[in-house]
Amino acid sequence: MSQLYSSMKPTPVLKDELDIVIPTIRNLDFLEMNDINRILGPKSSCISFKDSACRCFGYMVSKKKYIYTIDDDCFVAKDPSGKEINALEQHIKNLLSPSTPHFFNTLYDPYSDGADFVRGYPFSMREGAITAVSHGLWLNVPDYDAPTQLVKPLERNSRKVYLSIQLPILYVDAVMTIPKGTLFPMCGMNLAYDRELIGPAMYFGLMGDGQPIGRYDDMWAGWCVKVICDHMGWGVKTGLPYIWHSKASNPFVNLRKEYNGIFWQEEAISFFQSVTLPKECDSVQQCYIELAKLVNEKLGKVDPYFIKLADGMVTWIEAWEELNAPKGTETNAPRVTE
Repeated sequence: MSQLYSSMKPTPVLKDELDIVIPTIRNLDFLEMNDINRILGPKSSCISFKDSACRCFGYMVSKKKYIYTIDDDCFVAKDPSGKEINALEQHIKNLLSPSTPHFFNTLYDPYSDGADFVRGYPFSMREGAITAVSHGLWLNVPDYDAPTQLVKPLERNSRKVYLSIQLPILYVDAVMTIPKGTLFPMCGMNLAYDRELIGPAMYFGLMGDGQPIGRYDDMWAGWCVKVICDHMGWGVKTGLPYIWHSKASNPFVNLRKEYNGIFWQEEAISFFQSVTLPKECDSVQQCYIELAKLVNEKLGKVDPYFIKLADGMVTWIEAWEELNAPKGTETNAPRVTE
């Protein structure tokens, strides 16, 4: 099985199968200023304003199978040999090959070139699971929270392959599946996913302007996505490809945005670690609506913001279904039962 996947070279995704979404605060006068309000009307309240979380509007209006999202300060990176990295190609390879969420393979992705299932890996699980998300990484400026930025202002990710006190975080040539039941801090800086599969769950929440929290948009989406992927029996991969993150944001501005989130994330993560979705939820939309109800019920006690966020989650699904497949005709793959 793994040798078959290793020898297969996935055909590059054609332009009519993938959209690239880039959030920016730069001057883009050539674009229509009121697209969100014009297209969503009253439901535009679920889209964040003056924040990178607005990228999820692009996810909603896309009609492509795959989405690749990257920040506007990210560029092509080079591997340790100096060769430019084709991030899109690697993401698509990740998405087109299975994941291993139910049993960890110590050689990381057994479907990649030069790898395989190790001794002791159950033969009954070697077909793997459908891959919904490919989470890439970054060289140069790490994706740190504000407190870590303040204590490590000069730290950078390096392409170097030797150990160094000055360069403790290195290029790791690996892809791995995040195990079922394990959450992760998803970064929207270099992310690809199967929109037809998990798209309705890729909501980046209410963040930024007018909200009491920022810089938790991608992480919130990641927690929701991982819980739903676990429920549906799908996989999430992390690792290659790398992109070059060119500049660090202001840690003092970031601290102001993250302040509430630093406290709230402890409650939020505990909530997502313990949440269980009903067996009756057999589509991403149903899972997400159920998750919104639980957010309202459980996290609403932490702060009224989460009640507003839960309402935004419901509005997001309503808007998604209006712009995409009618109710009852979701294109999601069926839930995989163990």
